[in-house]
Amino acid sequence: MTAQEAPFTAPVPGGEIVGTVWRPGAPGIPLLGLHGITANHRSFRGLADSVANPFIAIDQRGRGGSRDLPGPYALDRLADDARDVLDAAGVDKALVVGHSMGAFVATRLARSFPDRVHGLVLVDGGLPLRPPPPDVQITAEQALGPAVARLQMQFDSAEAYREFWRDHPAVGPYWSELVEEYIDYDLRSIDGALRPATRPEAMETNFLELGSTEQGEVIEELDRRGLPTTLLTSPRGLFDEVPPLYDAAWVQEWSARVPGFLVEEVADTNHYTILLGQGIPAVVAAIDALTARLDDEETTG
Repeated sequence: MTAQEAPFTAPVPGGEIVGTVWRPGAPGIPLLGLHGITANHRSFRGLADSVANPFIAIDQRGRGGSRDLPGPYALDRLADDARDVLDAAGVDKALVVGHSMGAFVATRLARSFPDRVHGLVLVDGGLPLRPPPPDVQITAEQALGPAVARLQMQFDSAEAYREFWRDHPAVGPYWSELVEEYIDYDLRSIDGALRPATRPEAMETNFLELGSTEQGEVIEELDRRGLPTTLLTSPRGLFDEVPPLYDAAWVQEWSARVPGFLVEEVADTNHYTILLGQGIPAVVAAIDALTARLDDEETTG
């Protein structure tokens, strides 16, 4: 079922954040969706269509329709933008769903503005990335592959951009109308050429933050506060490969460090399809479970 949706904008330093609000005015805890490092807010459409809550998703600074917002692009700046979005939407407190880099932004929002966040659903993101061996330096191009390479490319048409994505091993085999709409939205006329919307400098800034010791400190602080948090992981990675973004040993290590986080693996998904495909029901279930927990806590006082 397709939910009612409307364009959304919010004033932030340097201009406006743009996005979509689904089910404006509906009852229930508002949801805020924060997308991945080279993604856009339309990655949440399938999820927004599958929940009953009002749902806001935004293009983060330097991406999608918000690509012309100036830097800095650091995670804490993106978290400040998310707070401004809640202000503009008249939302006092939201349950935040972050995918990939968006999960990192969600944790920074919760740390900096704890009174604005009911809880977190972190979708294959939010844990610091496993660091490489001391003598190895991993670049964004190596880690993210085609997702980065495409930012330097131009395309003759929307169909040419779709064909690029159909060759992506984690996307092409799982093609759907949701995927196609998300990809079409990403292509923009920039300086007279059709290009992906994400600014490379925004992606590079955030990539360097994903494995930082500060991020580990952030999630440990949220665990100490008892913030209701669910982490959903995929068994396959950005190229539909094994090992995934977070291997089992790394997840187990962090589960011991943040024991209050509920950690679940979503079977038969990769880093993309956990949100754009068959992983959607698991994300809905995580939202419903956190909502029920929050309702119980409010009832018991």
